[in-house]
Amino acid sequence: MSKYNKLSDAIYYCTNHVVWVPKYRYRVLSGAIKEMMERDIRGISEWLGCEVTELNVQEDHVHVVVSIPPKVSVSDYMGMIKGKTAIKLFKSYPGMRKKPYWGNHFWARGYFISTIGVDEETIRKYVRYQEKQEKREEKDQGSFRLYRGAIFSEAAGSAGGSSLCLSIKNIPPV
Repeated sequence: MSKYNKLSDAIYYCTNHVVWVPKYRYRVLSGAIKEMMERDIRGISEWLGCEVTELNVQEDHVHVVVSIPPKVSVSDYMGMIKGKTAIKLFKSYPGMRKKPYWGNHFWARGYFISTIGVDEETIRKYVRYQEKQEKREEKDQGSFRLYRGAIFSEAAGSAGGSSLCLSIKNIPPV
């Protein structure tokens, strides 16, 4: 399986590491609640077209490494994950609503996010050699390399996908 994902109009690698916590960082994500969170986070992610590659639910926080397609913003993804899991948690465990200070809010506001992608040196190399590569591109309209040797060709994708690939082809392999 390639690390690049494909939509009808884009080829992308948008992987993120996201961390969030329950309100007041209460240590409640254990046992059946932990299992429910893991199952629901994976299910909601799949429903949104996102791919969870790593998931770790700790007692007081959640880590997820997820590939989010360009058509879904990280903010929308997190809003859906936090909203749907909180609603289900309060329906499944009505006693949780009565915890001090919670009311109808299970998750704390905000989250930490860090993008995971092609390393900085690869991007610098691409920017540095872009003009040379574009001149070569005019000569060679066949197959080309995209980051670390992945080969694509014009015939392989749709018109939108091909134009994306053409703008970044012939990068020297790392």
